[in-house]
Amino acid sequence: MKTPKSIEPLVRDGLVDEVLRPLKSGKEAAVYVVLSEGEIRCAKVYKDVNQRGFHKQAQYQEGRKVRNSRQARAMEKNSRFGRQQQEEVWQNAEVDALYRLAAAGVRVPQPYNFVEGVLLMELVTDEHGSAAPRLNDLELSREQALEYHGLLIKEVVRMLCAGLVHGDLSEYNILVDANGPVIIDLPQAVDAAANNNAARMLERDVDNLADYFGRFAPELLKTEYGKEIWKLYETGDLTPQVELTGRFKASNKIADVRSIMREINDARDEAIQRRYEHED
Repeated sequence: MKTPKSIEPLVRDGLVDEVLRPLKSGKEAAVYVVLSEGEIRCAKVYKDVNQRGFHKQAQYQEGRKVRNSRQARAMEKNSRFGRQQQEEVWQNAEVDALYRLAAAGVRVPQPYNFVEGVLLMELVTDEHGSAAPRLNDLELSREQALEYHGLLIKEVVRMLCAGLVHGDLSEYNILVDANGPVIIDLPQAVDAAANNNAARMLERDVDNLADYFGRFAPELLKTEYGKEIWKLYETGDLTPQVELTGRFKASNKIADVRSIMREINDARDEAIQRRYEHED
């Protein structure tokens, strides 16, 4: 097929030998199957910000680092340059997440290169070598649903141990290859420690999994893995090997506000006293 204009720089640089066919086109990007360094891979071409449908970026961008103060100011003003910089940060977030998660052992496509808005990465295939289907396209038995759900909960834990929350995980961005689920589409991945929405996003991701797999295994609808996982993360007890129960017991302990305020006031009085003593 004719090489899309966006992939031409990769052809010139020798990173892509040939564009074989389009694979899919969504709101965020178009994906092509390509021949690269003698292997069949895929090239994800991000669509122009004005063509994309993902409009709730602010909550995902919290905590993301920018290169310099000029870039930050431009993004705040939402100028043309600022929107370009915002788009660059958005695209780089997926690239960074893929490298980070692949290194942590999470089942994501292996990234190879990122050039001018085109992400070159592994083509996830099924046992016959064809492009792997999305989870949503499969009809599962109860046993398969329980198996895949268990595997994906472990992947969510592994991601969080690596410091990331997917932020938009569902049956639509999970592929299934010969060895099980593979997580894709990560431009909205958030830093768990730097984003105030991370806990809510993680719980939503896990709830999405329970809702989908619960169609085939209804017992999963009663689980509370999201709350359990985040609590372990907060207390520093979360590891990739952790044994989860799917149950969560919220603390009923009522905070002693008066005692807390007394401690705050005592600390303030001590600070004032030390300052006066220093001045004397």
